[in-house]
Amino acid sequence: MALIYEHHLTVPPDAIDGQGHVNNVVYLNWMQDAAVAHSSAQGWTNARYKETGFSWVVRTHTIEYLREAFLNEEITVRTWIANMKKVTSLRRYEIVRDRDEAILAKAATNFAFINRKTAKIMRVPPELINSFEIVPDQT
Repeated sequence: MALIYEHHLTVPPDAIDGQGHVNNVVYLNWMQDAAVAHSSAQGWTNARYKETGFSWVVRTHTIEYLREAFLNEEITVRTWIANMKKVTSLRRYEIVRDRDEAILAKAATNFAFINRKTAKIMRVPPELINSFEIVPDQT
């Protein structure tokens, strides 16, 4: 089980905005892609969530942009679960440029767990909790 999942990508032309760097919204897409890939790697694919009737929904995103990224740069989105509570989970991210390990952004998403049929918040089941290792915040 990977404590910190690494999602690799290359900055495509459609990620570049009018200022010549990666648009801020693209970072959010990268975060989502990394979260889905991490969950899938742990056995919780979109199909499995659909089959079980469970789902995660976003409550909040926070992103601190530190440096720019540019066309064709190799990027790694590192993501991990910082906590999993009764009905919520906090996922953290670090977006890094591969060539120099520069941190481009730090981010977090607070998710709520829901029953897809009722759209009501529900308790995270033990089988899902046990599929992920927690990387607690260092304070």
